[in-house]
Amino acid sequence: MNTVEPLDRARALAVPYYVDPDWARREQQAVFARSWQLAAHEGELADPGDHVATEIAGRPVLIVRQADGSLRGFYNVCKHRAGPLALCNGRGARALHCKYHGWTYTLEGQLRSAPEMDGAADFDKSTIRLDEIRVSTWQGLVFVALDADVPPLDTVYAGINERIRPVEPGRMRFHRRTRYDIACNWKVYVDNFLEGYHLPHVHPGLSKVLDYRAYDTELFDWYSLQHSPIRDAGDIYGDGDAWYYYVYPNVMLNIMPGRMQTNRVLPQGIDRCVVEFDFYYSDDPAALARADRDEQFSDEIQQEDISICEAVQKGLTSGAYEPGRLCPKREGGVWHFQNLMRQAYAAA
Repeated sequence: MNTVEPLDRARALAVPYYVDPDWARREQQAVFARSWQLAAHEGELADPGDHVATEIAGRPVLIVRQADGSLRGFYNVCKHRAGPLALCNGRGARALHCKYHGWTYTLEGQLRSAPEMDGAADFDKSTIRLDEIRVSTWQGLVFVALDADVPPLDTVYAGINERIRPVEPGRMRFHRRTRYDIACNWKVYVDNFLEGYHLPHVHPGLSKVLDYRAYDTELFDWYSLQHSPIRDAGDIYGDGDAWYYYVYPNVMLNIMPGRMQTNRVLPQGIDRCVVEFDFYYSDDPAALARADRDEQFSDEIQQEDISICEAVQKGLTSGAYEPGRLCPKREGGVWHFQNLMRQAYAAA
């Protein structure tokens, strides 16, 4: 039985989940294949035939804008001999062509032609379709789910739009992407994001901008929120509030006046991860004027986080660590995430 300790008695997640390569393999199916995964933004899929080729839970995936404006997702795997239909993102395709033997599918995934297959007995193109996967959108972000039992995306993200109003991320425009390769387990990075406990000790610059005394954490079914008023931000953030959302299992939404930053945490084995930072800004001239300084400041914070996360990974592999007690006041988000992970492990 999977027993959840109350927060005031809770300990951190057991060490093997961070250091045992077998768990990295299991998580692909238990966690990433059974959740909504951020895959693109709608600017990459603006017109019919635009497509994004990516990988989710170790599986090749293709998202395609249809002629009617809808989005469809497929495994990027030809039904002939598993060749790829796309090797990279593209624009305006009229059909999907396998790069191996030239089998061609409509944008809806139906096989249209198969060169030189006339001699194959009982070969019926009309019965062959690409395997389809679920696609949904939230505020201009595009998600896919490989498992049919994953709750609807609107259920997972319920309440966020209402909470952050009048901010409207869906009206913001993509600005740039920054990618970090980090020598730690992906959960170490998520754990670190989920608490402000380390703020005074690791982020002296950020501590001057956020009000640590008013910094709080709220827990929901599929996400948690860390919130703080912004103070003395100068030319970095502007006036207002900072909303730090974590959405299970590996998406962060950092929302501030006039801008949103999404973080996608991608495991690369047991002791490495990649974090993709995408920056979005409103058309507000003041927000756009702050973009360069905002991204520079974000990089400064990220370098501080990388240093501490990589040091934590070494501590986890040292053999000298047993899971410690969590701080009820400051580490509720960590407790929430780690319990979701325990549930995923138990279900698998």
